[in-house]
Amino acid sequence: MDQNFIEKLLKSHKEASKCPPPEMVIRFFDDLLGVLFPEFATDRFSDRDVIEKRLDELRGKLRLIFDHNKECVKSGVKGLENEVFDALPEVREKLLLDIDAIYMGDPAAQTRGEVIRTYPGFYAIAAHRIAHLLLNLGVNLIPRIISEHAHRQTGIDIHPGAQIGDYFCIDHGTGIVIGETTVIGSRVKVYQGVTLGGLSVKKEDAKKKRHPTIKDNVVIYAGATILGGDTVIGENSIIGGNVWLTKSVPADSKIYYQAKMTNADGETDTITFK
Repeated sequence: MDQNFIEKLLKSHKEASKCPPPEMVIRFFDDLLGVLFPEFATDRFSDRDVIEKRLDELRGKLRLIFDHNKECVKSGVKGLENEVFDALPEVREKLLLDIDAIYMGDPAAQTRGEVIRTYPGFYAIAAHRIAHLLLNLGVNLIPRIISEHAHRQTGIDIHPGAQIGDYFCIDHGTGIVIGETTVIGSRVKVYQGVTLGGLSVKKEDAKKKRHPTIKDNVVIYAGATILGGDTVIGENSIIGGNVWLTKSVPADSKIYYQAKMTNADGETDTITFK
């Protein structure tokens, strides 16, 4: 074997980030989700002391992740795991609202338990709520491990930096992309194939708001693409399927895609979907 190649590999291993392997973080997230929602858990807890013990075990696992990977924590590691676990009641309440939004928004959903157990939208939103919490507390890289795991599992790509309000509904979900600086209000419903993205991919724009703002009570149908940090979708608006938007629309708007079709006589007809 080429010794120069071996030396390059050795150098890369020595210089690699000491942040934890993805499997450790993913295992922690899945175990935590199982405590927060028994429908997702392998085991059920019937005793308060057992639940408290399990939460303490998970707190210890998170502390271990932080202690051995200090470069992943921008604000320091002392006591940070306590801040995460102190915020769990609020995170769970938000997720309960998300579950309600998905259940009430999908006629095919039979029970809220079905939403928790089987819906990719719930798993992706749960991963985002936890990842967003960690990011806001100054944790680096680990939130991306969680969000990218959910992306692989569900086909839903939500950057941990995105701000998402209460009662968020993802229907079907496959192919959804929500960028880092996206701001989403409350009671928003998003269907599969929606992109909330940036107009620019220039590295120098990394610190700018590059992704759209979606106000309260907006519905965005399948395949719609909304781009740009200055693009604002006003409250109570409906964005139809396959719409492409790079400009803001006012509140109470209904935006639909117009298709053109050539008929048998060679004439072009415009079809508006309403």
